[in-house]
Parts: sequence; C-alpha cells; structure tokens
Amino acid sequence: MLTVQRRQAHLAGMLDVLGFDIQQTTTLESITQDVVRSSEIEGERLNMDSVRSSIARHLGVEKTDSVASDHYTEGVVQVELDAVQNCKEPLTKERLCDWHAALFPTGRSGMYKITVADWRQGEDPMLIVSGAMGKERVHYEAPPSDMVAQEMDVFLKWINEDQPYNDLLKAAVAHLWFVVIHPFDDGNGRITRTITDMLISRFNEARWQFYSVSAEILKNRKTYYQMLQRASCGSMDITEWAVWFLERVRDAIETSELRLDSVLKKAAFWNSHAQTPLNERQRKIINRLFDGFDGPLTSSKWAKICKCSPDTALRDINDLIEKGILTKSASAGRSTHYELG
Repeated sequence: MLTVQRRQAHLAGMLDVLGFDIQQTTTLESITQDVVRSSEIEGERLNMDSVRSSIARHLGVEKTDSVASDHYTEGVVQVELDAVQNCKEPLTKERLCDWHAALFPTGRSGMYKITVADWRQGEDPMLIVSGAMGKERVHYEAPPSDMVAQEMDVFLKWINEDQPYNDLLKAAVAHLWFVVIHPFDDGNGRITRTITDMLISRFNEARWQFYSVSAEILKNRKTYYQMLQRASCGSMDITEWAVWFLERVRDAIETSELRLDSVLKKAAFWNSHAQTPLNERQRKIINRLFDGFDGPLTSSKWAKICKCSPDTALRDINDLIEKGILTKSASAGRSTHYELG
C-alpha cells in the first residue's frame, strides 16, 4: 500500500510541475485506455481513435484529426467521465442505472432483450460462466434477484460512508463486492471497473485520471478472473485479491510514468522543430509515432493513413530523413521501415 501511495504521489508531483497542457494530454490518453481496455476485457473492441476523439470533445481538448463516434461510444465515454469528473458525488441507484442505460441504449445485449436501468429480475439463477456454448464453465452463482435490492442498499450505504481506510483499498473491496452481487443482467464487469475508477480518482484527489487500471487488468485477464473466483467462492478472506489489485494499480502508475516520458519527448521535439517546415501529412505521422504507432512505419502505411499516392508518401519520408527526423530502421524485413531519429 505504501509503495503504491509513494508512486502515485511521485506521478502527481511530476504532473504538477509539467503544467496544464501535459496534464490534459495524459488525462486524455489515460481515460481513452480505460474506456477501450475495459470493453476489451469483455471481448468488445471499440475504435481507439473514435473513443479518443469523443473524450477530447467532452474535455474541450482541440484535436485536428477528430473522428466521428457512434451513439454507443458516446454513452460509454459519458459514463467514464461522469465517474471520474464527479468522483466525490454519492454513488446511488439512480446514478448506476443511468450508467447502465448508457451502456445498453437499445435495451439489448447482443440478440437478447435485457432489463435496462434497473436491477436484474426473474427467478432464473444468475450464473457467471465462461467458455463456448455447450462447454460453459460455471465460476460463480450470484445472489437471487429478489435479494439484489437489499444487497445493493447495503453496498451503496457502505461506499458512500467515510471509512477508516483510504479510497484505494476501498476500490479493491468495492470492485469485488459489486461483482459478487452482480446486480444487472449484463454490464456488471464494465460498471464495477467504472466504480473502481471513481474511487481511484477520489484517492488521487483530482477530477482527472492519470493512469488506467483496466489496461493492466486486460494484460492479466486470465488471472483477473481466477482471482475474482477465488475471492468470491472461498473463505471470504480477500487479502490475496486486495494485494493483486494494488499490484495492478502500481503497474498502471508505472505505465503512466513511461507514457509521460513519451509526452515529454513529444513536447521537446515540437519545441525544437517549431520553425521546421513540415506539411500536415508529416505532422500527422510524427504525432502518431510519438503516441504509439501500430507496428513498423512503411511508405505503404504512410500512403494509406494520409490518403496519398505512394510517390507522395516516399517524398514526405525522404524529406524527413534529410531533416534528421526519420531514419531507416536497422531491423530486417521485406519492406523498408522507418523510425524517429
């Protein structure tokens, strides 16, 4: 616990020194990672650029390469931003149901109609399973539907009360507790991670989130489900789960520190090249290289991303090589790769 608190304080100190613009950039990337990776844990892939553009619009961050987002993406983004920006507001049934409605705007989960914006109903047991149809593995059976309202009343009263421990440990307990109750027909995993982000933002004493725990959970998805199962089906000793959760928070902070280092390098680059003549295509690719380019950069990828001819892409690349901004990669391959010099 103390190690995580020290790392968080170190990260916060770095951000305080670096100023508002870099804080916004780090916030934008962290929330984007949270939204995308939390959905990916459930097997649902969102368009990263669409999510980032939606968050940027809500935060008032100017982005020249804005991408349109669909109604579902907008809903997911609004849920995450409400949790983080309004982290000190009480968590109520109404607020949770609003989040749930935003996640399921059609009233369906895939092909199936579900109860939306209310606790689950019906007499059938709520089983948490994995595996293909016909080969399902039951991990846990949640409390019956007629007990959910009572269980959630206790949970919400606890989460809104001052506790004799900090919000980081409270996030670990709340994460597990909400999953155990499983109050909704669907979306419980995404909402419990949203609650986690809300409590971590309280712990950070900030309206913004500077690291993504969901991204770290995704990296350890198999172990994540194993830890949840052991904690919910065993002796009710959740020490192992709490330690594992805090380790993921620590890893998330370390990842954010590395990303912040990249942000600083990007800022230093543009400061040193403020007077360097570059066209919009070149600026777009350079920013992508700093933000995390998908795979190696080739002239064909350049042409596809910038919607230009291969000859134009190659002229852009050779110009950047002459200016010392790009170099040919030393790694072997069928196509010539380029990287920042």
